[in-house]
Amino acid sequence: MIILGIDPGYGTIGYGVIEKNGSKITPVDYGVIQTPKDESIATRLAMIYDSLNILIKKYKPDEIAVEELFFNTNITTGIKVAQARGVILLCAVRECGRLYEYTPLMVKQSLTGNGRADKKQVQYMVKMMLKLKTEPRPDDAADALAIAICHANTCGFNQRVLN
Repeated sequence: MIILGIDPGYGTIGYGVIEKNGSKITPVDYGVIQTPKDESIATRLAMIYDSLNILIKKYKPDEIAVEELFFNTNITTGIKVAQARGVILLCAVRECGRLYEYTPLMVKQSLTGNGRADKKQVQYMVKMMLKLKTEPRPDDAADALAIAICHANTCGFNQRVLN
């Protein structure tokens, strides 16, 4: 089973592709989609859709896992991230159809056993679980791999599936 994990954003969107075969999880690819700061939000959203569409066509994931939003105090940023997340969900449902969502707490709990784990702990566990030589960079890519691993470990147990 190929799983695509996505860490939503509008400037930088993390992605991580893993393969689950029984209890074995192996990394396939990871990285980020970036949009230029000087472009309009509409253009950036179109770029996110197009780039994600290319990734989905390339890796043909069986399932896609996306992190739910965590709002900070900057409402302007939160709105833009929410718009980008909407585009991500639309693309995922249209191109794959099997979409699962996880809160940051669920992802951290799944990987570290502690829902309040810090980024360093999560990155370390991603490195160890995928047997990588170094921690994946940038952080957005590491987060996306963590989301994919969380899904692989739970296989959507008790999660909402959007079809």
